[in-house]
Amino acid sequence: MSKETTKPDTVNDRQSVRALERGLEVLRCFKAGDRFLGNQEIAVRTGLPKPTISRLTHTLTRLGYLSYSERFGKYHLDSAVLALGYSYLVNMDVRRIARPLMQELAEYAQASVSLGVQDRLSMLYIEAYRSSATVTLTLDVGSQIPIATTSMGRALLCALPEEERNSVLAQVQIRNESDWPRIKAGIDQASKDYAERGFCLSLGDWKRDVHGVAAPLVPTDGSRILVFSCAGAAFQLRRHMLEDDIGPRLLNLITNVKDALDRHL
Repeated sequence: MSKETTKPDTVNDRQSVRALERGLEVLRCFKAGDRFLGNQEIAVRTGLPKPTISRLTHTLTRLGYLSYSERFGKYHLDSAVLALGYSYLVNMDVRRIARPLMQELAEYAQASVSLGVQDRLSMLYIEAYRSSATVTLTLDVGSQIPIATTSMGRALLCALPEEERNSVLAQVQIRNESDWPRIKAGIDQASKDYAERGFCLSLGDWKRDVHGVAAPLVPTDGSRILVFSCAGAAFQLRRHMLEDDIGPRLLNLITNVKDALDRHL
């Protein structure tokens, strides 16, 4: 697994603390499904020498961010990481404000309604609700999905400043050379949809049996872009339903959330 970044190169940045960067890269190696990772696996994922990784994992373990399993001879994330994530989530007013509106739309559409933010070349769920009838998409808070083929990711791309968007797309192209024409066509269509309707679609582009619609919320305080999406089974969420019904309802949800956030400023 190669490293991915959407941040400027920090090798020659005098203000950057390289040791801290490397420690955070180690923590980033742990993805959903990676309960345990050994030093060798982490070295491969970060591109750092194994002796360096050994020192980093030792330090992170001492600080409570990692824990070592004697049984498996590998590491797993520990409570200090959870504490950081919890502090981040609990202090986001948008989750509290959006929660009942998301639940209402999820039950109406019989689908999943999610709130996400960019995490390099992925979108990270920070809130998610699904109706009791949803069986196709069962992602939860902390899940990550691709930025280029999902409606959520495409909506984020449409809202990014041009320079940032071009940087992300260049990295997506490098990592998906053979599939780039198809991916680019989907992004171009999403841009047209966003310009015309205010939301983006993904109709089986990420997963064949999943359709979705998404739109961004750009906070007036200059904080990071948020994206709301509604996704579910393709046989339930047909194109016309997303375009004529669910999409407009999602835009209304975003307007209500944004108005409430602005009142809190």
